Amino acid sequence: MRQLLIVFLVASTLSPLWPIGPNPTVGDPFLIVNIATNRLAYVDEGKIQKIVPIATGKPSDKTPVGLFTITVKAEQPYYRKKNIAGGDPKNPLGTRWLGFDAKDTEGRTYGIHGTNRPESIGRYVTAGCIRLQNKEVEELYANIPLGTKILIVDYVVSFEALAKEHGAME
Repeated sequence: MRQLLIVFLVASTLSPLWPIGPNPTVGDPFLIVNIATNRLAYVDEGKIQKIVPIATGKPSDKTPVGLFTITVKAEQPYYRKKNIAGGDPKNPLGTRWLGFDAKDTEGRTYGIHGTNRPESIGRYVTAGCIRLQNKEVEELYANIPLGTKILIVDYVVSFEALAKEHGAME
């Protein structure tokens, strides 16, 4: 019995619930966020499908940079900091949450989400999250599975170059 348990534990660590490889492959959904330009690109099927304006972290709460994985998806997310229910017009997270694993937070602290303040898009105003118009995050939510990679950079570079560099485009 003990050997069976050990085999199960080893096998489960080798076969995660979502892909954890370093990059997507051509055809996989892939998100690229450029903090320097406050834009997000959605790459799928080997091409950039859409580029949208976003809001990102204020100088004291910068959006983390790096390659991360979408690990949490939630409709009508609950806002824990101020105990605001999902769907409440006062909820700053809007209608959807796509959490990613920055700084070992398991997708519960940093995410792509909607907003109840559409005028904030394009600004550096968040606590490190990536904020979109609700319509835009709802569209992304429908097309982004758990395990999708998200690359966040803070310098001016083309989305095409980044997608090619990370294997999402040829």
